[in-house]
Amino acid sequence: MIVGAVTIPAREGPVPAMLDPSGLQVLDRGQCLSLLATPGIGRVVFTTRGLPAVQPVRFALATGAVTFAVPADSPLFVAVDDGVVAFETDAFDAAAETGWWVTVLGRARQAGEDAVAWPVPTADDRSVEIPLDVVSGRRLVR
Repeated sequence: MIVGAVTIPAREGPVPAMLDPSGLQVLDRGQCLSLLATPGIGRVVFTTRGLPAVQPVRFALATGAVTFAVPADSPLFVAVDDGVVAFETDAFDAAAETGWWVTVLGRARQAGEDAVAWPVPTADDRSVEIPLDVVSGRRLVR
């Protein structure tokens, strides 16, 4: 039996940012995808010969995936073929003590021939994509 209804007033002003235990602003998926939408330089973390490795790549955000081109005979291409990898990109302003970073985790695979990669792959390159399965990000604010 419901006796009465309670009206909760709408919050006035912007919703405060969620902070992690380190005091960093937690970015939601939409904010992360917006930051990933500008092609740039990122880093792929993968395993080669049983050890972790990091390789910088030029990337683009395609529909549902981060894409990049690598030489077909590179350790990165061999390692990412259906392997779980991490991808990270960021931007920082040391003078202002601000910045952000976004991380994507997923099972990398060779992209289809119609995949968008930046820069455009050469005949010896292969396009790789990392689906946006797990996306997280943080912003450092002063």
